[in-house]
Amino acid sequence: MGVAASLTEAKPDEKAVRKEESALHALSAYLKEDMEACNRAIVARMQSPVPLIPQLGAHLVAAGGKRLRPLLTLASARLCGYQPSPEHQRHVALAACVEFIHTATLLHDDVVDESTLRRGLASANAVFGNKASVLVGDFLFARSFQLMTADGSLRVMAILSAASATIAEGEVLQMATQNDLSTPIEKYLEVIHGKTAALFAAACRVGAVVAERPEAEEQALEDYGTNLGMAFQLVDDALDYAADQQILGKTVGDDMREGKITLPVLAAYRAGNEEDRAFWQRVIETGEQTDADLPHALELIARTGAIQTTLERATQYAEAAIAALSIFPESEIKTLLVETASYTVSRAH
Repeated sequence: MGVAASLTEAKPDEKAVRKEESALHALSAYLKEDMEACNRAIVARMQSPVPLIPQLGAHLVAAGGKRLRPLLTLASARLCGYQPSPEHQRHVALAACVEFIHTATLLHDDVVDESTLRRGLASANAVFGNKASVLVGDFLFARSFQLMTADGSLRVMAILSAASATIAEGEVLQMATQNDLSTPIEKYLEVIHGKTAALFAAACRVGAVVAERPEAEEQALEDYGTNLGMAFQLVDDALDYAADQQILGKTVGDDMREGKITLPVLAAYRAGNEEDRAFWQRVIETGEQTDADLPHALELIARTGAIQTTLERATQYAEAAIAALSIFPESEIKTLLVETASYTVSRAH
């Protein structure tokens, strides 16, 4: 199956589609023509005379996904009044660029984390091997920079290249904090800003740039993206200890097995008694885990209210994202972006 066929046939798992996602579906529907053009750009740029590259690309596309980041670029451009022409579709090309950056980081992350599932299906590294995943990730990064160069704006290139560097820094920082329960919450927040929020922010800001809007609107959209990304990652970290595996799209408890330091763990560790903390030290810091440890971890997280603590923090970020849009006049696309921020938190309920 080729990449183009996969884009046509990829369907979200019905069990993973929840009524709270209506806002995201509405945003996708509003931007349907733009997203179709973006998908065509992705297909075109995924082609290569090296057969393994489009094969692995087709696997990634078939896995589905919300394509939230390119949607944010398209939505931000439209919010700012960008008027494309058949010959000039900068927002579409840059949305594809954002998706390539994101997908490249996913390929590399799954290798580093030794993940076997991605969006409920076998991860690329599980199917094609680590070497292929790393190298195709490199290919996608290269394609993203070709798209930036073709756009011709040094401002766009500065924003997206800086985000790419920040993502890498976030992943390295996460590796440095792994297995360390003494990690301050501020450091954890720095990690998720780097690995997730930075690309959300860049995806939004370039929408204002292509529309040639003033700095205040650029900054507002960057603030929206940053806060949305923070909320999104906090909820993802909560879902790792609270979701059905089919909804989560990966194995529940992967973060614990990998010794990742996330807010649910930090909150449960700090709120627990001496026996609880000894448990977390064994499973997270020393990595000594048994089959009975995940159920016990879920019990401790529930008892200490760690999920609620995490979602309260996520809600604060979602509210900040919504507030950042106040600079823009009321419109249908603004309403959809507001609802998207609300959805980000509601998907955990």
